[in-house]
Amino acid sequence: MYAKQNIQRTEGFQRAEQQHGFAMKLMELLVIPTFVIDPQGTVLIWNKACERLTGVPAAEVVGTAEHWRCFYQDRRPTLADLLAQGRGAEIHTLYDQHAHRSEGGGNLCAENWCDMPRVGRRRYLAVDASPIRDDAGRLIAVVETLRDMTDEKRAQVALEQLATRDGLTGLANRRCFDDTLAAEWQRAARQGQALSLLMVDVDNFKQYNDTYGHLGGDDCLQRIASAVASEMRSNDLVARYGGEEFAVILPNQSLKGAAIVAERIRCRVEQLHLPNRGSAQNVVTVSIGAATALAAPEALPCQLIAAADAALYRAKHMGRNRISLPDLEFD
Repeated sequence: MYAKQNIQRTEGFQRAEQQHGFAMKLMELLVIPTFVIDPQGTVLIWNKACERLTGVPAAEVVGTAEHWRCFYQDRRPTLADLLAQGRGAEIHTLYDQHAHRSEGGGNLCAENWCDMPRVGRRRYLAVDASPIRDDAGRLIAVVETLRDMTDEKRAQVALEQLATRDGLTGLANRRCFDDTLAAEWQRAARQGQALSLLMVDVDNFKQYNDTYGHLGGDDCLQRIASAVASEMRSNDLVARYGGEEFAVILPNQSLKGAAIVAERIRCRVEQLHLPNRGSAQNVVTVSIGAATALAAPEALPCQLIAAADAALYRAKHMGRNRISLPDLEFD
């Protein structure tokens, strides 16, 4: 009887080993880049597809906890590490806005750009991490699979730029301006901050176009767009509002601060020395209207546009190549 039990036990071990070996071989041959770590973060499996994606052979990473080096320049946990360490709640601080938990709560999914130091080029990866548990529910390993979505992401970015960017100048277009102004208005109202707007118009542009042709006019607008954008902070927005008119949204900026920015823009454009015989200075200049609002939820951002437009009209009326401010900030 004992002999029979020993034989059955031995046969069971052999079947388990065969199944384990088959699973290992199957994972090794998967076309999807896959690696497996144990609960301590040590790499157990690094398949051929993962080698091709990262440029790192399995011999260099299996048995180590240095797999993060295959994806990032600086040390940070992979998605599998977060799952192994019970740190799933940190996913949104380490991955971009696409990160999310699966409905069951066991798997983690995310998308982000990875440095990929060995292959020398950034890749946008979609990552899934799943736990492997024994019959008692104890974690014994974590499997991470990766999908290279770089081409799809770049195509998406290109489409988004087409939808929000002006084709001639590369600045934000009118649609993007309207959406951004509405969002910044609401944010300023919530936080009790000032919101400033500049309306920038190229002086005597029709005459410039008549003299130098449409190609010359396009080049003029492109150079002015670059000059205006060079004076902006990272959270400001410059848009081509229409024709030869540009709009600049200045979040959390007082009227005095907006006036300083406007004067820098005016000087920068004048210093381009684009010839224009229709101007008193014989160079292309701009007129700028500025306005500032202490946004209120019941007010509308179109009031800010109207105030800046009125200031721009005054600048034109007073002789061009100047900035004009309203008498008072409004709320």
